[in-house]
Order: sequence, then C-alpha cells, then structure tokens
Amino acid sequence: MKIKLIILLCFVALTASAQKRISILGDSYSTYQGYITPATNEMWYWEPWIDNRTDVNDVKQTWWWQLIHDNGYKLELNNSYSGSTICYTGYGGDDYTARSFITRAPNLGSPDIILVFGGTNDSWANSPMGEMKWEGWTAEDLKAYRPAVCRLGQYLYNLYPNTEIYFLLNSELKPEIGEAMQEVCDRFGFTMIPLHDIGKSSGHPNIAGMKAIAEQVAKALK
Repeated sequence: MKIKLIILLCFVALTASAQKRISILGDSYSTYQGYITPATNEMWYWEPWIDNRTDVNDVKQTWWWQLIHDNGYKLELNNSYSGSTICYTGYGGDDYTARSFITRAPNLGSPDIILVFGGTNDSWANSPMGEMKWEGWTAEDLKAYRPAVCRLGQYLYNLYPNTEIYFLLNSELKPEIGEAMQEVCDRFGFTMIPLHDIGKSSGHPNIAGMKAIAEQVAKALK
C-alpha cells in the first residue's frame, strides 16, 4: 500500500511539472473581468454583459481559457489591457505609455510560454509607423510602432530566457503591422501565429471567433 502511494505521488508530481505555464500580454481581445492582472487594467469583456456588442458572456468562452483548459496548460498570468498599443501612441495621438505593451512586459510572472497578442490598436489608432530600430531607443522613438515592436522583442528576449515566445497577429490589420512583427520574430527566434477567419462582433472576437483563435494557437504550440 505504501509503495502504491509513493508511485501515485510521483506520478502526480511528474504530471504537474509537465504542465507548461502560460502568460498573456494582450489587449482587449484577451481581457475578462476578474481574470486580469493587475485588476486595474481596463477590460472589454465582463459579466454580467449589459449590451449586444458580443455574445461572449462567460470566461470559459475566451480564447485563452479554452486554449489552457483543453490542452493541459496552466495560466501563470494574464496582463491584458483594453485599447493598449505596443507603442507609446494611442487613439487621437494620446500618450499610451502607461498601458503600452513595453511598459507591461516585465509583469508576466515566471511562465514557460508567453503569448503576445497585440498590434491591433496600433493599426486601428493609426499610430505612427517609424522605422525598424534595434538599439538605442529614445522615448520619442517608442512613440512609433516599428521601433517599439523591436524594443518589445528585445526586452522579452532578455527578460525571459529559455521561454517560448509567440506573437499572435490579428486578422484584418495593416500589412506593415505584421511585416514588422515577423521581422522581430525572425531576429529573436520567436514564432508568429497569423490568425485567420476570426468571427467578430463590434471588431472583437465573438464565441465562434474565440474558438477559432484557441484552435489556431493550440495547433501552432503543438
């Protein structure tokens, strides 16, 4: 009996250690009330839902919950912020430094996998594009998308060694958003996951869209 118990405990320990921990650095597409760190981040999905912008009304319908639950991962931390840009320039030219992906990048815990799902608001807000720049960034440089995504890539590479890093690219964005993101992934050995055929309501994934994202990301991770 004692031997069986020891074997069972060893099996449980091995199973737990095999579960990879995922952290998410995202925007509104990855938010949900009560599941974001820090909790002060603005969100787009919450409950109880009070209008008809989307049919998503349960955290279990989000792309990241489905991905983690259905594939045996564990959620380390979800640092997503609605409306956030990778660069420092947001809608109407406003200063989005505080919510930018660069500013939030250090706050992802200790994951095995990082999923970066951004660039959507840089595209929608018509943030300045700038030029690719791989070092010596100034705050002025980081107001533009291309140097900012370069900085984000270098930052993640240095902050999280031995971590699998994936950049998720939303559908229907300006081509230059994905082109710059791919350059960053190629340079630092990350993987980019171009998403396609995502069902959306009010510009955001609906239940069908969330499922499509979860399936496409799961396939890429495997």
